[in-house]
Amino acid sequence: MSAHKNLRVGLFGIGLDTYWPQFPGLKPRLASYVRAVQKKLERPGVEVVNLGLIDNPKKALVAGHQFRAADVDVIFLHATTYALSSTVLPVVQRAKVPVIILNLAPAAAIDYAKFNALGDRTAMTGDWLAFCAACPVPEIANVFNRARIDFHQITGMLHDDPVCWNEVDAWIEAARVAHTMFHNRLGLMGHYYGGMLDIASDTTLQCATFGGHIEIMEVDELAALRRDVSAKQIKERVAQFQKVFAVQKDCSQFELERAAKTSVALDRLVKEHDLGSLAYFYSGTGNAENEDAISSIILGNSLLTARGIPVAGEYEVKNVQAMKILDTFGVGGSFTEYYAMDFNDDVVLMGHDGPGHIKIAQGKTKVRPLKVYHGKVGRGLSVEMSVQHGPVTLLSVVETADGKLKLLMAEGESVPGPILEIGNTNSRYRFSLGARQFVNDWNAHGPAHHCAVGVGHVAEKISKLGKLLGIEIVQVC
Repeated sequence: MSAHKNLRVGLFGIGLDTYWPQFPGLKPRLASYVRAVQKKLERPGVEVVNLGLIDNPKKALVAGHQFRAADVDVIFLHATTYALSSTVLPVVQRAKVPVIILNLAPAAAIDYAKFNALGDRTAMTGDWLAFCAACPVPEIANVFNRARIDFHQITGMLHDDPVCWNEVDAWIEAARVAHTMFHNRLGLMGHYYGGMLDIASDTTLQCATFGGHIEIMEVDELAALRRDVSAKQIKERVAQFQKVFAVQKDCSQFELERAAKTSVALDRLVKEHDLGSLAYFYSGTGNAENEDAISSIILGNSLLTARGIPVAGEYEVKNVQAMKILDTFGVGGSFTEYYAMDFNDDVVLMGHDGPGHIKIAQGKTKVRPLKVYHGKVGRGLSVEMSVQHGPVTLLSVVETADGKLKLLMAEGESVPGPILEIGNTNSRYRFSLGARQFVNDWNAHGPAHHCAVGVGHVAEKISKLGKLLGIEIVQVC
Protein backbone atom coordinates (compact mmCIF):
# COMPACT_ATOMS: atom_id res chain seq x y z
CA MET A 1 0.00 0.00 0.00
CA SER A 2 2.72 2.45 0.99
CA ALA A 3 4.55 1.69 -2.27
CA HIS A 4 1.78 2.59 -4.70
CA LYS A 5 2.35 5.58 -6.91
CA ASN A 6 1.19 9.13 -6.43
CA LEU A 7 -1.97 10.35 -8.11
CA ARG A 8 -1.16 11.18 -11.72
CA VAL A 9 -3.13 14.01 -13.30
CA GLY A 10 -3.06 14.45 -17.06
CA LEU A 11 -3.29 17.96 -18.52
CA PHE A 12 -3.51 19.21 -22.07
CA GLY A 13 -4.64 22.40 -23.74
CA ILE A 14 -6.34 22.57 -27.11
CA GLY A 15 -5.95 24.92 -30.04
CA LEU A 16 -6.05 24.98 -33.82
CA ASP A 17 -2.76 24.87 -35.73
CA THR A 18 -4.30 26.89 -38.58
CA TYR A 19 -4.31 29.92 -36.30
CA TRP A 20 -0.58 30.02 -35.49
CA PRO A 21 0.75 31.50 -38.76
CA GLN A 22 -2.28 33.78 -38.98
CA PHE A 23 -1.92 35.32 -35.53
CA PRO A 24 1.70 35.67 -34.31
CA GLY A 25 2.06 35.37 -30.55
CA LEU A 26 -1.23 33.51 -30.03
CA LYS A 27 0.29 30.05 -29.59
CA PRO A 28 2.84 31.01 -26.90
CA ARG A 29 0.16 33.03 -25.13
CA LEU A 30 -2.15 30.02 -24.96
CA ALA A 31 0.72 27.73 -23.96
CA SER A 32 1.37 30.05 -21.01
CA TYR A 33 -2.24 29.54 -19.91
CA VAL A 34 -1.68 25.78 -19.82
CA ARG A 35 1.49 26.22 -17.75
CA ALA A 36 -0.47 28.40 -15.34
CA VAL A 37 -3.02 25.62 -14.91
CA GLN A 38 -0.22 23.12 -14.30
CA LYS A 39 1.12 25.23 -11.43
CA LYS A 40 -2.33 25.34 -9.86
CA LEU A 41 -2.73 21.56 -10.17
CA GLU A 42 0.64 20.74 -8.63
CA ARG A 43 0.69 19.75 -4.93
CA PRO A 44 2.29 17.12 -2.70
CA GLY A 45 1.34 13.59 -3.71
CA VAL A 46 0.22 14.65 -7.18
CA GLU A 47 2.22 14.31 -10.39
CA VAL A 48 1.05 16.44 -13.32
CA VAL A 49 1.66 15.06 -16.80
CA ASN A 50 1.37 18.13 -19.03
CA LEU A 51 1.35 17.47 -22.77
CA GLY A 52 0.97 21.15 -23.64
CA LEU A 53 -1.12 22.33 -26.59
CA ILE A 54 -2.69 19.67 -28.79
CA ASP A 55 -3.64 21.40 -32.04
CA ASN A 56 -4.26 18.72 -34.69
CA PRO A 57 -5.60 15.14 -34.94
CA LYS A 58 -2.14 13.55 -35.36
CA LYS A 59 -0.90 15.08 -32.11
CA ALA A 60 -4.16 14.02 -30.46
CA LEU A 61 -3.57 10.35 -31.24
CA VAL A 62 -0.01 10.53 -29.93
CA ALA A 63 -1.23 12.31 -26.78
CA GLY A 64 -3.76 9.56 -26.10
CA HIS A 65 -0.98 6.97 -26.17
CA GLN A 66 1.23 9.17 -23.98
CA PHE A 67 -1.43 9.56 -21.31
CA ARG A 68 -2.12 5.84 -21.38
CA ALA A 69 1.57 5.04 -21.07
CA ALA A 70 1.90 7.55 -18.22
CA ASP A 71 -0.92 5.75 -16.32
CA VAL A 72 -2.80 8.95 -15.50
CA ASP A 73 -5.81 8.67 -13.19
CA VAL A 74 -7.76 11.67 -14.50
CA ILE A 75 -7.38 14.23 -17.29
CA PHE A 76 -7.97 17.97 -17.21
CA LEU A 77 -8.73 19.28 -20.70
CA HIS A 78 -8.02 23.01 -20.84
CA ALA A 79 -10.00 24.71 -23.61
CA THR A 80 -7.82 27.72 -24.37
CA THR A 81 -9.47 28.72 -27.65
CA TYR A 82 -11.49 27.17 -30.44
CA ALA A 83 -10.26 23.71 -31.43
CA LEU A 84 -11.60 20.91 -33.57
CA SER A 85 -13.28 18.09 -31.67
CA SER A 86 -11.08 15.71 -33.67
CA THR A 87 -8.12 17.06 -31.68
CA VAL A 88 -9.83 16.03 -28.44
CA LEU A 89 -11.66 12.75 -28.96
CA PRO A 90 -8.63 10.50 -29.67
CA VAL A 91 -6.84 11.73 -26.55
CA VAL A 92 -9.67 10.82 -24.22
CA GLN A 93 -10.69 7.67 -26.08
CA ARG A 94 -7.22 6.19 -25.80
CA ALA A 95 -6.49 7.28 -22.26
CA LYS A 96 -9.77 5.78 -20.94
CA VAL A 97 -9.90 7.80 -17.72
CA PRO A 98 -12.35 10.43 -16.44
CA VAL A 99 -12.05 13.83 -18.11
CA ILE A 100 -12.79 17.28 -16.70
CA ILE A 101 -13.16 20.18 -19.15
CA LEU A 102 -11.68 23.45 -17.94
CA ASN A 103 -13.52 26.31 -19.63
CA LEU A 104 -11.35 29.12 -18.29
CA ALA A 105 -11.29 32.73 -19.40
CA PRO A 106 -7.92 34.47 -18.96
CA ALA A 107 -9.67 37.44 -17.28
CA ALA A 108 -13.10 38.45 -16.05
CA ALA A 109 -13.83 40.33 -19.28
CA ILE A 110 -12.19 41.67 -22.39
CA ASP A 111 -11.04 45.26 -22.06
CA TYR A 112 -13.37 46.43 -24.81
CA ALA A 113 -11.99 49.96 -25.13
CA LYS A 114 -8.40 48.74 -25.38
CA PHE A 115 -9.44 45.94 -27.71
CA ASN A 116 -11.37 48.18 -30.10
CA ALA A 117 -8.54 50.73 -30.10
CA LEU A 118 -6.10 48.20 -31.59
CA GLY A 119 -7.13 49.32 -35.06
CA ASP A 120 -5.76 46.19 -36.75
CA ARG A 121 -8.57 43.66 -37.24
CA THR A 122 -6.11 40.78 -37.57
CA ALA A 123 -4.54 41.70 -34.24
CA MET A 124 -8.00 42.15 -32.79
CA THR A 125 -9.05 38.69 -33.93
CA GLY A 126 -5.90 37.15 -32.45
CA ASP A 127 -6.60 38.88 -29.13
CA TRP A 128 -10.21 37.73 -29.17
CA LEU A 129 -9.18 34.13 -29.84
CA ALA A 130 -7.15 34.20 -26.62
CA PHE A 131 -10.45 34.78 -24.80
CA CYS A 132 -12.37 32.18 -26.80
CA ALA A 133 -12.24 29.30 -24.29
CA ALA A 134 -16.02 28.80 -24.19
CA CYS A 135 -16.33 28.41 -27.97
CA PRO A 136 -15.32 24.73 -28.45
CA VAL A 137 -16.97 23.33 -25.30
CA PRO A 138 -20.41 22.63 -26.86
CA GLU A 139 -18.71 20.83 -29.75
CA ILE A 140 -16.63 18.76 -27.35
CA ALA A 141 -19.69 17.96 -25.22
CA ASN A 142 -21.63 16.91 -28.30
CA VAL A 143 -18.93 14.52 -29.47
CA PHE A 144 -18.32 13.10 -25.98
CA ASN A 145 -22.03 12.41 -25.57
CA ARG A 146 -22.25 10.68 -28.93
CA ALA A 147 -19.12 8.67 -28.10
CA ARG A 148 -20.64 7.80 -24.70
CA ILE A 149 -17.76 9.40 -22.83
CA ASP A 150 -18.63 10.78 -19.41
CA PHE A 151 -17.25 14.23 -18.85
CA HIS A 152 -17.41 16.97 -16.24
CA GLN A 153 -17.10 20.73 -16.63
CA ILE A 154 -15.67 23.65 -14.70
CA THR A 155 -16.41 27.12 -16.05
CA GLY A 156 -14.59 30.10 -14.63
CA MET A 157 -11.47 32.20 -14.81
CA LEU A 158 -7.79 31.30 -14.99
CA HIS A 159 -6.96 33.76 -12.21
CA ASP A 160 -8.71 35.27 -9.18
CA ASP A 161 -11.58 32.79 -9.15
CA PRO A 162 -11.68 30.84 -5.86
CA VAL A 163 -15.02 29.22 -6.72
CA CYS A 164 -13.50 27.70 -9.85
CA TRP A 165 -10.27 26.58 -8.24
CA ASN A 166 -11.96 25.20 -5.14
CA GLU A 167 -13.93 22.98 -7.48
CA VAL A 168 -10.72 21.90 -9.21
CA ASP A 169 -9.26 21.08 -5.80
CA ALA A 170 -12.35 19.00 -4.97
CA TRP A 171 -11.97 17.01 -8.19
CA ILE A 172 -8.31 16.34 -7.42
CA GLU A 173 -9.22 15.24 -3.89
CA ALA A 174 -11.90 12.93 -5.26
CA ALA A 175 -9.45 11.48 -7.77
CA ARG A 176 -6.90 10.97 -4.99
CA VAL A 177 -9.49 9.05 -2.94
CA ALA A 178 -10.44 6.91 -5.95
CA HIS A 179 -6.73 6.22 -6.51
CA THR A 180 -6.26 5.21 -2.87
CA MET A 181 -9.30 2.94 -2.90
CA PHE A 182 -8.07 1.24 -6.05
CA HIS A 183 -4.74 0.43 -4.37
CA ASN A 184 -6.17 -0.37 -0.94
CA ARG A 185 -5.78 -3.80 0.64
CA LEU A 186 -8.80 -4.59 2.81
CA GLY A 187 -8.40 -7.35 5.37
CA LEU A 188 -11.35 -9.50 6.40
CA MET A 189 -10.83 -11.43 9.62
CA GLY A 190 -13.39 -13.82 11.06
CA HIS A 191 -16.98 -13.94 9.87
CA TYR A 192 -20.26 -12.05 9.81
CA TYR A 193 -22.27 -11.50 12.97
CA GLY A 194 -24.94 -14.19 12.55
CA GLY A 195 -28.34 -12.85 11.52
CA MET A 196 -27.27 -9.36 10.42
CA LEU A 197 -28.53 -9.80 6.90
CA ASP A 198 -28.16 -6.12 6.03
CA ILE A 199 -24.38 -6.03 6.36
CA ALA A 200 -23.69 -9.00 4.08
CA SER A 201 -21.95 -7.81 0.94
CA ASP A 202 -20.76 -9.08 -2.42
CA THR A 203 -17.00 -8.66 -2.14
CA THR A 204 -16.57 -9.07 -5.90
CA LEU A 205 -18.88 -6.08 -6.33
CA GLN A 206 -16.73 -4.09 -3.89
CA CYS A 207 -13.60 -4.81 -5.94
CA ALA A 208 -15.39 -4.18 -9.23
CA THR A 209 -16.61 -0.79 -7.99
CA PHE A 210 -13.71 0.55 -5.94
CA GLY A 211 -10.82 -1.65 -7.06
CA GLY A 212 -8.39 -2.85 -4.42
CA HIS A 213 -7.70 -6.28 -3.01
CA ILE A 214 -9.50 -8.20 -0.27
CA GLU A 215 -7.29 -10.37 1.92
CA ILE A 216 -9.09 -13.12 3.86
CA MET A 217 -7.39 -13.80 7.19
CA GLU A 218 -7.82 -16.09 10.17
CA VAL A 219 -8.15 -14.95 13.77
CA ASP A 220 -5.75 -17.79 14.57
CA GLU A 221 -2.98 -15.78 12.91
CA LEU A 222 -3.55 -12.86 15.27
CA ALA A 223 -3.61 -15.21 18.23
CA ALA A 224 -0.33 -16.77 17.08
CA LEU A 225 1.31 -13.35 16.68
CA ARG A 226 0.34 -12.47 20.26
CA ARG A 227 2.55 -15.30 21.53
CA ASP A 228 5.64 -13.54 20.20
CA VAL A 229 4.96 -10.15 21.80
CA SER A 230 7.64 -9.36 24.39
CA ALA A 231 7.21 -7.89 27.86
CA LYS A 232 9.11 -4.81 26.69
CA GLN A 233 6.72 -4.28 23.77
CA ILE A 234 3.75 -4.63 26.12
CA LYS A 235 5.18 -2.07 28.53
CA GLU A 236 5.85 0.40 25.71
CA ARG A 237 2.35 -0.03 24.28
CA VAL A 238 0.73 0.49 27.70
CA ALA A 239 2.73 3.72 27.98
CA GLN A 240 1.38 4.73 24.57
CA PHE A 241 -2.16 4.00 25.74
CA GLN A 242 -1.62 6.25 28.76
CA LYS A 243 -0.38 9.03 26.49
CA VAL A 244 -3.00 8.78 23.73
CA PHE A 245 -6.10 7.90 25.75
CA ALA A 246 -7.66 9.15 28.96
CA VAL A 247 -7.33 5.82 30.75
CA GLN A 248 -9.83 5.72 33.60
CA LYS A 249 -8.74 4.72 37.10
CA ASP A 250 -10.88 1.59 37.16
CA CYS A 251 -8.95 0.06 34.23
CA SER A 252 -6.80 -2.76 35.61
CA GLN A 253 -3.14 -3.20 34.68
CA PHE A 254 -3.97 -6.74 33.61
CA GLU A 255 -6.50 -5.55 31.03
CA LEU A 256 -4.20 -2.81 29.79
CA GLU A 257 -1.42 -5.32 29.24
CA ARG A 258 -3.82 -7.74 27.54
CA ALA A 259 -4.96 -5.00 25.16
CA ALA A 260 -1.34 -3.91 24.61
CA LYS A 261 -0.31 -7.41 23.65
CA THR A 262 -3.08 -7.60 21.06
CA SER A 263 -2.32 -4.11 19.76
CA VAL A 264 1.31 -4.98 19.06
CA ALA A 265 0.22 -8.19 17.32
CA LEU A 266 -2.33 -6.25 15.26
CA ASP A 267 0.36 -3.87 14.04
CA ARG A 268 2.42 -6.80 12.87
CA LEU A 269 -0.60 -8.42 11.19
CA VAL A 270 -1.35 -5.19 9.32
CA LYS A 271 2.27 -4.82 8.26
CA GLU A 272 2.65 -8.41 7.07
CA HIS A 273 -0.50 -8.20 4.95
CA ASP A 274 0.07 -4.55 3.90
CA LEU A 275 -3.46 -3.63 4.95
CA GLY A 276 -5.07 -0.24 4.50
CA SER A 277 -8.32 -1.19 6.26
CA LEU A 278 -9.79 -4.09 8.22
CA ALA A 279 -13.21 -5.52 9.03
CA TYR A 280 -13.54 -8.25 11.64
CA PHE A 281 -15.82 -10.22 13.92
CA TYR A 282 -15.24 -13.43 15.83
CA SER A 283 -16.53 -14.99 19.02
CA GLY A 284 -13.65 -17.32 19.71
CA THR A 285 -15.90 -19.56 21.79
CA GLY A 286 -14.14 -22.80 22.67
CA ASN A 287 -10.70 -21.46 21.79
CA ALA A 288 -9.19 -19.51 24.67
CA GLU A 289 -6.41 -17.89 22.62
CA ASN A 290 -8.77 -16.63 19.94
CA GLU A 291 -11.27 -15.33 22.48
CA ASP A 292 -8.48 -13.59 24.37
CA ALA A 293 -7.30 -11.89 21.18
CA ILE A 294 -10.73 -10.72 20.04
CA SER A 295 -11.89 -9.52 23.46
CA SER A 296 -8.80 -7.31 23.84
CA ILE A 297 -8.78 -5.80 20.35
CA ILE A 298 -10.60 -2.47 20.76
CA LEU A 299 -7.72 -0.21 21.83
CA GLY A 300 -5.39 -1.55 19.16
CA ASN A 301 -8.06 -1.12 16.48
CA SER A 302 -8.66 2.45 17.63
CA LEU A 303 -4.96 3.21 17.23
CA LEU A 304 -4.99 1.70 13.74
CA THR A 305 -8.04 3.75 12.77
CA ALA A 306 -6.28 6.92 13.92
CA ARG A 307 -3.30 5.97 11.73
CA GLY A 308 -5.43 5.92 8.59
CA ILE A 309 -6.13 2.17 8.72
CA PRO A 310 -9.85 2.15 9.60
CA VAL A 311 -11.19 -0.88 11.40
CA ALA A 312 -14.88 -1.86 11.38
CA GLY A 313 -16.41 -4.39 13.74
CA GLU A 314 -19.11 -6.92 12.94
CA TYR A 315 -17.36 -7.77 9.65
CA GLU A 316 -18.89 -4.64 8.08
CA VAL A 317 -17.27 -4.62 4.65
CA LYS A 318 -19.42 -1.86 3.19
CA ASN A 319 -18.91 0.39 6.17
CA VAL A 320 -15.16 0.01 6.35
CA GLN A 321 -15.11 1.15 2.72
CA ALA A 322 -17.10 4.24 3.76
CA MET A 323 -14.69 4.79 6.66
CA LYS A 324 -11.70 4.55 4.32
CA ILE A 325 -13.27 7.05 1.92
CA LEU A 326 -13.87 9.61 4.66
CA ASP A 327 -10.45 9.08 6.19
CA THR A 328 -8.74 9.52 2.83
CA PHE A 329 -10.60 12.81 2.43
CA GLY A 330 -8.92 13.75 5.72
CA VAL A 331 -12.09 14.02 7.81
CA GLY A 332 -11.93 10.85 9.90
CA GLY A 333 -14.46 8.09 9.45
CA SER A 334 -15.75 6.57 12.68
CA PHE A 335 -18.02 3.52 12.93
CA THR A 336 -21.54 4.43 14.03
CA GLU A 337 -25.23 3.48 14.16
CA TYR A 338 -28.46 4.78 15.68
CA TYR A 339 -28.53 4.64 19.49
CA ALA A 340 -31.71 6.54 20.31
CA MET A 341 -33.70 9.63 19.42
CA ASP A 342 -34.04 12.69 21.62
CA PHE A 343 -37.27 14.38 20.58
CA ASN A 344 -36.89 17.10 23.18
CA ASP A 345 -33.65 18.36 21.59
CA ASP A 346 -34.48 17.12 18.05
CA VAL A 347 -31.26 15.12 17.76
CA VAL A 348 -30.29 11.56 16.93
CA LEU A 349 -27.91 9.78 19.29
CA MET A 350 -25.44 7.66 17.34
CA GLY A 351 -22.34 5.64 18.16
CA HIS A 352 -21.09 2.05 18.38
CA ASP A 353 -19.21 -0.35 20.56
CA GLY A 354 -15.67 -1.27 19.58
CA PRO A 355 -13.04 0.98 17.99
CA GLY A 356 -13.49 4.69 17.34
CA HIS A 357 -11.60 7.29 15.33
CA ILE A 358 -9.79 9.00 18.18
CA LYS A 359 -8.36 11.75 15.93
CA ILE A 360 -11.83 13.24 15.49
CA ALA A 361 -12.87 12.96 19.13
CA GLN A 362 -14.14 15.85 21.22
CA GLY A 363 -11.32 15.88 23.74
CA LYS A 364 -9.35 12.82 24.76
CA THR A 365 -10.96 9.43 24.22
CA LYS A 366 -11.69 7.66 27.48
CA VAL A 367 -10.83 4.02 28.10
CA ARG A 368 -13.31 2.19 30.33
CA PRO A 369 -13.52 -1.42 31.50
CA LEU A 370 -16.66 -3.35 30.59
CA LYS A 371 -17.80 -6.44 32.47
CA VAL A 372 -19.65 -7.61 29.39
CA TYR A 373 -19.50 -6.75 25.68
CA HIS A 374 -23.20 -6.47 24.88
CA GLY A 375 -24.20 -8.98 22.22
CA LYS A 376 -20.67 -10.37 22.04
CA VAL A 377 -18.44 -12.78 23.89
CA GLY A 378 -16.03 -11.61 26.55
CA ARG A 379 -15.15 -8.54 28.55
CA GLY A 380 -12.30 -6.05 28.62
CA LEU A 381 -11.45 -2.46 27.77
CA SER A 382 -13.46 -0.23 25.50
CA VAL A 383 -13.34 3.38 24.27
CA GLU A 384 -15.79 6.18 24.95
CA MET A 385 -15.74 9.29 22.76
CA SER A 386 -17.91 11.84 21.04
CA VAL A 387 -17.16 13.20 17.60
CA GLN A 388 -15.88 16.79 17.59
CA HIS A 389 -18.66 19.33 17.91
CA GLY A 390 -19.36 21.08 14.64
CA PRO A 391 -20.22 20.09 11.06
CA VAL A 392 -20.18 16.40 10.17
CA THR A 393 -20.86 14.20 7.16
CA LEU A 394 -22.42 10.74 7.35
CA LEU A 395 -21.61 8.24 4.60
CA SER A 396 -22.98 4.80 3.86
CA VAL A 397 -21.97 2.47 1.03
CA VAL A 398 -25.30 0.92 0.10
CA GLU A 399 -25.76 -2.33 -1.80
CA THR A 400 -28.93 -2.01 -3.86
CA ALA A 401 -31.53 -4.57 -4.86
CA ASP A 402 -30.28 -4.54 -8.44
CA GLY A 403 -26.75 -5.54 -7.44
CA LYS A 404 -25.03 -2.17 -7.52
CA LEU A 405 -23.41 0.12 -4.98
CA LYS A 406 -24.42 3.69 -4.22
CA LEU A 407 -23.13 6.36 -1.86
CA LEU A 408 -25.66 7.71 0.64
CA MET A 409 -24.70 10.96 2.41
CA ALA A 410 -26.04 13.45 4.91
CA GLU A 411 -24.54 16.63 6.29
CA GLY A 412 -25.35 17.60 9.85
CA GLU A 413 -23.83 18.84 13.07
CA SER A 414 -22.36 17.15 16.14
CA VAL A 415 -23.78 19.09 19.06
CA PRO A 416 -22.94 19.20 22.78
CA GLY A 417 -25.23 17.70 25.36
CA PRO A 418 -25.61 14.62 27.56
CA ILE A 419 -24.39 11.31 26.16
CA LEU A 420 -24.59 7.72 27.34
CA GLU A 421 -21.50 7.05 29.43
CA ILE A 422 -21.43 3.33 28.68
CA GLY A 423 -17.90 2.89 27.41
CA ASN A 424 -18.84 3.19 23.73
CA THR A 425 -18.49 5.91 21.11
CA ASN A 426 -21.57 8.13 21.10
CA SER A 427 -22.56 11.56 19.83
CA ARG A 428 -25.57 13.81 19.36
CA TYR A 429 -26.34 14.80 15.76
CA ARG A 430 -28.67 17.50 14.49
CA PHE A 431 -29.87 17.68 10.89
CA SER A 432 -31.40 20.56 8.93
CA LEU A 433 -34.57 18.61 8.15
CA GLY A 434 -35.09 17.52 11.77
CA ALA A 435 -34.50 14.19 13.49
CA ARG A 436 -37.78 12.57 12.42
CA GLN A 437 -37.44 13.41 8.74
CA PHE A 438 -33.74 12.59 8.64
CA VAL A 439 -34.34 9.09 10.00
CA ASN A 440 -37.20 8.45 7.58
CA ASP A 441 -35.33 9.79 4.56
CA TRP A 442 -32.07 7.99 5.40
CA ASN A 443 -33.82 4.66 6.02
CA ALA A 444 -35.83 4.96 2.80
CA HIS A 445 -32.66 4.31 0.79
CA GLY A 446 -32.12 0.92 2.43
CA PRO A 447 -28.66 1.30 3.95
CA ALA A 448 -27.22 -1.16 6.42
CA HIS A 449 -27.73 -0.08 10.03
CA HIS A 450 -24.11 1.09 10.25
CA CYS A 451 -22.60 4.19 8.68
CA ALA A 452 -19.38 6.21 8.90
CA VAL A 453 -19.12 9.74 10.25
CA GLY A 454 -16.44 12.33 9.52
CA VAL A 455 -15.90 15.92 10.57
CA GLY A 456 -16.73 18.79 8.23
CA HIS A 457 -19.12 18.99 5.29
CA VAL A 458 -17.63 17.02 2.40
CA ALA A 459 -20.70 15.78 0.53
CA GLU A 460 -19.70 17.73 -2.59
CA LYS A 461 -16.31 16.00 -2.68
CA ILE A 462 -17.95 12.60 -2.15
CA SER A 463 -20.34 13.39 -5.00
CA LYS A 464 -17.37 13.96 -7.28
CA LEU A 465 -15.89 10.64 -6.17
CA GLY A 466 -19.15 8.93 -7.10
CA LYS A 467 -19.08 10.57 -10.52
CA LEU A 468 -15.49 9.44 -11.11
CA LEU A 469 -16.44 5.88 -10.12
CA GLY A 470 -19.67 5.97 -12.11
CA ILE A 471 -21.93 5.09 -9.17
CA GLU A 472 -25.15 6.62 -7.87
CA ILE A 473 -24.96 9.35 -5.25
CA VAL A 474 -27.76 10.37 -2.89
CA GLN A 475 -27.67 13.22 -0.38
CA VAL A 476 -30.61 13.41 2.04
CA CYS A 477 -29.55 16.70 3.62
